[in-house]
Amino acid sequence: MALDLRFDGDPVLRAMAVPITVFDSGLAGLVKDMFAVMYAAPGRGLAAPQVGVSQRVFVIDTTWKEAAPTPQAFINPQIVAQSGDHAAGTEACLSIPGRAFSVVRPTWIDLEWQDLDGMAHQGRFDGVEAICICHEFDHLNGVLITDVGTEQ
Repeated sequence: MALDLRFDGDPVLRAMAVPITVFDSGLAGLVKDMFAVMYAAPGRGLAAPQVGVSQRVFVIDTTWKEAAPTPQAFINPQIVAQSGDHAAGTEACLSIPGRAFSVVRPTWIDLEWQDLDGMAHQGRFDGVEAICICHEFDHLNGVLITDVGTEQ
């Protein structure tokens, strides 16, 4: 499946993505293609709405630019807890090229999600992973960094 990045102004980026209910080869192919688009862009995360698919899935790899790749896919994610401490950081978005924003995010989050087989997982993420997950999670809810950050 050929996927193309969608850019600010595309209505799919403002829609609430729907939960995934079918865990099959089509979903596996979507995730594989999303990783290909993310790495080619080159980015650290990509949500399905950014490639025109309004479903609750995103992929991240926060290490591949500096170290060994650590690709992770999150299906039907839910942030179930977060730090009371927050930190501001600079973020960019593949759907808003050439611009950077200062965004305040929690220093850690607890996440529940499913994998490609529909198995449930939970974990705590901090640092760059927490930032990236929050950014991609926003995309699933139709939120862009233009809504939560200040342009730099």
